[in-house]
Amino acid sequence: MAESEMFERGLERRREVLGSEYVDANLRDSDKFMMAFQRAVTEIAWGSAWSRPGLDIRTRSMITLAMLTALGRFDELGIYVKGAPRSGGTVAETQEILIHSMSSVGHPTGRPAFLADHDPLPPQGAPAQQHALPTA
Repeated sequence: MAESEMFERGLERRREVLGSEYVDANLRDSDKFMMAFQRAVTEIAWGSAWSRPGLDIRTRSMITLAMLTALGRFDELGIYVKGAPRSGGTVAETQEILIHSMSSVGHPTGRPAFLADHDPLPPQGAPAQQHALPTA
């Protein structure tokens, strides 16, 4: 069965941002029921919203990190933080986005966002060193 043009465009963009290994594993592990979701998200989110002109992929990626932080979607945040460097974002920018988001949504949401992003970052350049606590 031939895939729709929107699905193909979305699949290309989704792989570009999140990585082929991650996307292909999601598709491969989806049964018939979950494939309906995979098709919808690939066409609607990736084939349409992520593929529109007007914002570059880097900007869309940074906005997504902020929105996922604000929504408290920490499981998804870990996925998108891995894709941020593929979109042109840096670890320092990710950290700034989290701090800026936390200032709007509060530290109860900001702390788990930092924790969700912390684990995926070391392989991509986040320093893995301990810092001394400030003294009084």
